[in-house]
Amino acid sequence: MTTSLERGTGRFRRVMDVATALALIGCATLGAMLRFPGFDQPREQRPAIALAAVTCLALLQARDHPRAAATVAMGCAAATFAQGYLPTPLLLAPLMLALYWVAARTDRWTARMFGLAAMAVVVITAMLDNPTTDMLLLRTVGPVLWLLLPIVGGSSARLRAAYLESVQARAVYAERTREEEARLRVAEERMRIARELHDVVAHHMAVANAQAGTARHLAPTRPEQAQKLLDELTVTTSSALIELRATVGVLRQSGDRDGESLEPAPGLDRLPELVSTYASAGLDVTVTTEGEPRPLSPGVDLTAYRIIQEALTNVTKHGAGRDADVRLTYGRSRLVISVTNDGTPAAPAPDSGYGLMGMRERAHSVGGDLRAGPRPEGGFEVSTALPLHSLAPEELEAAP
Repeated sequence: MTTSLERGTGRFRRVMDVATALALIGCATLGAMLRFPGFDQPREQRPAIALAAVTCLALLQARDHPRAAATVAMGCAAATFAQGYLPTPLLLAPLMLALYWVAARTDRWTARMFGLAAMAVVVITAMLDNPTTDMLLLRTVGPVLWLLLPIVGGSSARLRAAYLESVQARAVYAERTREEEARLRVAEERMRIARELHDVVAHHMAVANAQAGTARHLAPTRPEQAQKLLDELTVTTSSALIELRATVGVLRQSGDRDGESLEPAPGLDRLPELVSTYASAGLDVTVTTEGEPRPLSPGVDLTAYRIIQEALTNVTKHGAGRDADVRLTYGRSRLVISVTNDGTPAAPAPDSGYGLMGMRERAHSVGGDLRAGPRPEGGFEVSTALPLHSLAPEELEAAP
């Protein structure tokens, strides 16, 4: 569907083409009327004017059909100069415009062929009618030089149009690529926030549910222990609110003052605190460290903490046993974490929930891997191997 701007542009071009055609007919009329000393030019101007009018009618379609318009222009020029007219720029003007459109609208080889054909036609017809040496340069060299001008101008216009088109194409591609990259970054950020929210909510709500259930069970017979569990439940819910605030804080603008006091991301240094929360929920967690502990990059530290947190949450929600083992093995370049429990998991297939899927995505995001499944001797195990430092994006692509 054409717009009003496109219709207005097309109408303006038609008006300009008609005005140019009338101007060319005037040039041809003036060229036919000129008289040159020492050269006998025909007295009758109407044939030259009529042939120029035919050429100008063809030029009205030169934008869309440059080859046909140039062919008509060469035929009319041959008929004009065969009558004895001197090939002046005024009489050559329609043919020059036709060659310009050929050079501007077609390829370089076509422009050269039409240019050479037009020069040959004009020179030969001008020489056949009057083979004398009168004004020989104007009948031979002159037409060649004049017909070279539109070919050079049209070729320059074609190259300039091709350059502008390529610049526009590159700009469109760059804009599309920038938009796709922005959408990809938004999707990755949403996925990261979704993982954080899942880990925070799943962990704290599972612990809070276990604490509340235990406190309700102990309230009639052991009110002191029930009160202690309720106090720990308050701490658990407060921690959940703090972590939720820290996670959702990434959505705040950089200039928001409230975002300056956000708590840093948790790491393995908070593992004792994490274990104590599960202990209050009735889960006995044993932590074993092998090898010399190494400092971890922030991404790996957060990933290790979240994987242990999610694995213990799954034990709390789905495990039949009430104990779990966490083993940290520091190697030369990798940290191996395994979380096992002796009870039979009550959950269905491991990959059916978002917990294991989120843990696997977290491990892959820093260049590690994760395996989860039942143990041959019973129970369930989550094992992951993480690099001590986060890998760069190009290293992640090259990693198997």
